[in-house]
Amino acid sequence: MLLAGTEMTFQYSPESFSATEVEFALEICDAVMDAGGRPQSLPSFSTCLRRWRWRCPMSTLTRLNGFCRNLKRRDCAVISVHTHNDRGTGVASTELGLLAGAERVEGTLFGNGERTGNLDIITVALNLHMHGIDCGLDFADLSVVEEVYERCTGMSVDPRHPYAGELVFTAFSGSHQDAIKKALAKWKQREGEAHWDVPYLAIDPHDIGRTYSEVIRVNSQSGKGGVAYLLESKFGIDLPREMQREFGPIANDAVDGLGREVSAEELKSLFWREYIERQEPYALKHFHSDDTDGVAHCQAHLTHNDQQLDVAGSGNGPIAAFVRALESAGVQVFEVCDYREQAMGRGAEASAIAYICIRTPDGKTRWGAGVDTSIELASIKAVLSALNRL
Repeated sequence: MLLAGTEMTFQYSPESFSATEVEFALEICDAVMDAGGRPQSLPSFSTCLRRWRWRCPMSTLTRLNGFCRNLKRRDCAVISVHTHNDRGTGVASTELGLLAGAERVEGTLFGNGERTGNLDIITVALNLHMHGIDCGLDFADLSVVEEVYERCTGMSVDPRHPYAGELVFTAFSGSHQDAIKKALAKWKQREGEAHWDVPYLAIDPHDIGRTYSEVIRVNSQSGKGGVAYLLESKFGIDLPREMQREFGPIANDAVDGLGREVSAEELKSLFWREYIERQEPYALKHFHSDDTDGVAHCQAHLTHNDQQLDVAGSGNGPIAAFVRALESAGVQVFEVCDYREQAMGRGAEASAIAYICIRTPDGKTRWGAGVDTSIELASIKAVLSALNRL
């Protein structure tokens, strides 16, 4: 006698369904269901189709589809699939089984099990989540699930394990980094709720308790996109696109020499050494400019290879006046072909960073950068930074 309110489900498992003729499996399952009584009095029946090991995933779809279509009391049954991963196809077989009509999935956390393991229930659940299907499992803080799993089993989750691995929301390839950077920038500008669509990231990392800070990492494989992303996201340094093309290979060569991944702080230090801290052969000691009737006049005191150099010039702005002053002093002839500036920080501690590209008569170009609390001085320092890199 069952207690009032008790729900009972009978389960029958054809142990080797994948190796059994579909017609014979149907005959057995129909007989088991008939033994349960008349349809109207039959409790919910679950048939667990096990051992999807030796067949390709597509056969799961065709065999299970035929089984579901021809089971006599299909409306009384809950079809469950129990896949193993001996061929590395546990997830694929399960998803095709769901498409064929299965309503339930059996699996384990992170695919734990004998031999190569069972189906990874987390991967299937988050694959469904990716398509907007709520499977009823809560992985909003997947790192906690991972920590408990590793503590209880003594096993570890591979760094590249789908969704849970340490490297899932990272990108080392330059082309991948660039695509992620652009897509994330567009995602932040979205209006209202929109479908997640970021290349190389199957789901929003926030959905499982991860953050964007883990998305881009830089090593010798990285390109300008990843380098630019770290500088911008961590320090607000928004490099002009052409400057990204120049600094990216410089950063990659330096990282390649280290033979390891670098942090955002190390990358910023590399940028500072390459551009901001350049003091040879020219170093600025003093600069002054004023404007008379729309014409800028400047005077500057420099050192050139530790020798004093005083220059003066005029132009339509402080930068033009300084370039003229350098030309009049016999410094290599060049023109400013690009100029950008941006603020860094806020309040009393705010400073400015200027980016300048110069071009020589033979077509050679170099970028320079300067930082100062005065945007005018930042731009003059950027000119010398570029000149020192010729």
